[in-house]
Amino acid sequence: MSSPVHMDDESVPLWKPLKMIHQGAEATVFSGYWMGEKAVLKKRNPRSYRHPDLDRRLIRQRLSVEVRVLRKLYPTKLSSPSLFDVDIDEGWIILSEVDGVTLYESLLNGESNIEQIKKFGGLIRQLHELGISHGDLTTHNVMINENEDLTLIDFGLSKISPEIEHLGLDLQVLHECLNASHYEEKGAIESMINGYLSNSSDNITPSGQDVIERFNSIRGRVRYHA
Repeated sequence: MSSPVHMDDESVPLWKPLKMIHQGAEATVFSGYWMGEKAVLKKRNPRSYRHPDLDRRLIRQRLSVEVRVLRKLYPTKLSSPSLFDVDIDEGWIILSEVDGVTLYESLLNGESNIEQIKKFGGLIRQLHELGISHGDLTTHNVMINENEDLTLIDFGLSKISPEIEHLGLDLQVLHECLNASHYEEKGAIESMINGYLSNSSDNITPSGQDVIERFNSIRGRVRYHA
């Protein structure tokens, strides 16, 4: 089982660590430099409750998905981190550093409001029209900088060429996040939906309206079983 990355870890080529910026259950994240570029290194953490073989397989799977998604996004206009380096077997990935704070922090600090949530809705539609679902769409996984530009991060649970159910589930996950963490932002769900629909292109299948209808269906099922 892989060991956590340490600040003096020399097993990662060309990596100069500065400090740990996040310690989570799934991953540990460090800031630093890679070939002179400001970067972050994300190391997937082993989970002791899982069988080691299953754990390694899941870590490799999530990193592989993230790499494929980032490569697909790189030539597009959707703002996402650049991929610098990766070692699937060792469970780490190096990405360009994204300026700013999470939208979660910005909303809690009162620096953002439903206008940024509407903008987030438009960004989600942009991702969906590229044939990608995110899989963990919360306000923790989008960064906002001082110019109010939004950047999506953390694509380990994403799907390429997803079914419409996965697109609707993206919106449901965000809906639950907004209700739980940002309930004081009145009209947040409606603003997200408006942003999603306003950024919908013609002749794209499924349409933005189709995805919203699926989201409403999922919402109804969740409410029924609650």
